This record gives sequence, structure tokens and C-alpha cells, in this order.
Amino acid sequence: MRTKDGSSMRRLLVLAALVLVLSLSQACLAQIPAKIDGTPIAELAPQRLEREITRLAKNAGGTVGVSAVHIESGRRMALNPSERFPMASTYKVPIAVQLLTRVDRGEVMLDQMMELKPNDLHPGSGTLTPLLHQPGVVLSVRNLLELMLRVSDNSATDLLLRLAGDPEAVTARMRALDIRDMEISRPTVNLLADYEGYTLPPEREWTPELFRKLYESTSPESRRAAARKFEADLRDTSTPEAMGVLLERIYREGLLKPESRALLIDILERCQTGEARLKGILPPQTVVAHKTGSIGGSTNDVGIITLPDDAGHVAIAIFVKSSVKGVAERERAIAQISRAVYDFFLYQPPTPASVKP
Repeated sequence: MRTKDGSSMRRLLVLAALVLVLSLSQACLAQIPAKIDGTPIAELAPQRLEREITRLAKNAGGTVGVSAVHIESGRRMALNPSERFPMASTYKVPIAVQLLTRVDRGEVMLDQMMELKPNDLHPGSGTLTPLLHQPGVVLSVRNLLELMLRVSDNSATDLLLRLAGDPEAVTARMRALDIRDMEISRPTVNLLADYEGYTLPPEREWTPELFRKLYESTSPESRRAAARKFEADLRDTSTPEAMGVLLERIYREGLLKPESRALLIDILERCQTGEARLKGILPPQTVVAHKTGSIGGSTNDVGIITLPDDAGHVAIAIFVKSSVKGVAERERAIAQISRAVYDFFLYQPPTPASVKP
């Protein structure tokens, strides 16, 4: 039989044990240094990530720019965030934003049909020009938006850029969003002509066969000279930071109406290009809404990565320019940087000091 005095004694012993454990815990915590070699503990992991990104960037064989933002906490990591890079086909993201802005205003309809004429079939990436040689093809704005973002079709892009208002209208939209270091200046057909070093005749004369002949009229030397000039041109360029801000704004509510925002993110999640870039070595089934871009020594991928276990989302832009290495090596560098950023934001939860109010 238990006595009252015995029960009281046991309670006292348990209480004393708890006090001892708490005292030891506080003593152990007190021994954890607030700094290591003068650096606050909270700053060590971000600094290590920055050094790792710098190390991995060397594998690309050119200049690398990175902007990565954990959207929910506001934590940011960057490499050369203020340097200009050719956007290549990643500039189709701001074009889509301006187009959908006009859709939201009722100025353009997604089910609006557009006829593709022979002079609308432009060179470069995509499927329309290789598949279609005769007039009479009619596609909806939504179809063209899917082609522009999913397979990076240049013909669809130039049609939608015209519908969005022109390059100046897209840049003006970026300025209205307070995005200053991004320029949308030319349709893809003009951009490629400048890069390859030939002069376009009047638009009424454009055909796929003409573009082929114009390219064949150039020499390797003239194309190299044109490419060097192209890389020094600020038209159709962006800083990583500016692209990162745009991606962050796309994810947050308010930039577009909910249905337009959902459509844009859905199409970007189904992008069919660049499997070896941002997504290259991320865990299988990782959701990435992204858009790639490639031209000459430039290889890019920009997008929004969804972290598992409700850990948030990362808006990330990785640009490579002036690379002397092959595309596969540039893509590997992008994939490695993407994975480093993914792991950091997944396994380094924000501290109170690192979260913006």
C-alpha cells in the first residue's frame, strides 16, 4: 500500500530531476558560441552558400548571374545580381505578363483567333515554322501562349509581342512594376538577325526560305563578329535581380488576376525545354515553373521552385553569358547551383533575424 508521505517524496524527487535537467540544458546552451571566428552563427550558412555558388559558377566557363529569393521569408542569395545578361528566350516571361495584363483589362481575349501568314513563320526555336509551310493556319491566343512558353516557339512569340503592344509596351509594363534593369527591345526575328549578322528586308518578303538564304549569305567570321557585338548590346537584357523580382511578383497575388496568374504558372510548370537546367538534379517530381533561354554563349533558366513539406517557394534566375564551354557543361552548372539553393532553403529554416517584417 502506498503512503501519502511516499507519494510526496516521489513528487519532490521528480521535480528535483526536472530542475536539474533544465539547469544542465541552459548550461549547455550557454556554451554554444554566438559567433565563430567573429561571424554570427546565423550568417554562416548564407555565406557558405554564396561561396558554394561562386565555386559552382566556375564550371559554366563564362560569367554567371544568380538571384534566388525564398518568397515566404524574403531571404535572398545572389551572384552578380546587378550585371546585365542577354535574356534570350527568358524574355518571353515579361512578354507573357504584358499580354495577360491586356487580357485582364479586356483588351485581348484568350480565345481570340489569329491567322498565321507566311511572313509570320520566323526562324529559331519552336515548332510552327518547321511544321507549317502553307498559309491558312489559325490559332487562339491561348494556343500561341502555350507554344511560346512550353516549347519556346519564336513565331508564336512575335505574334503575341505584337498583340501585347510591341517591345516598348512590355518594357513600360516592367517600369510600372518598378523593374528598371530589364529591357525588351526587339521581336525574336530581329534579335536573331542581329545575332547572326544579316539585314532583314521588308517584312512582306519574309519567308522561311528567305531566312535560310540570309543565314547562308553570312560567313563564320562575320557571324563571330556579330555575336561579339550582340553580347555587348544592352537591348533585350536583364539583371538576375530584375528577373527575380518579376518572378516573385508573378507568384504573389496582385500582379495579374487570379485566373491569369494561375494560367501563367500552370503553363510554366509544363515547360518542355531545359530538363537539365534548374530541374536537372532536383529530386524527382519537384514542381518547377520555369522558362529557358539560349543564344550563342548564353544559357539561362528562370523560374519558381516549390519546396516540399510546405517549406515555401524559391524565385530563381540563373544566367550564363560569354561561355567558352559547351551547352551541357553550362546546364550542369545551372543544375548544381539550383540544387545548392534548393537544399539551403529547405534545410536552413529562417531565423527571426533573417525574416523581413
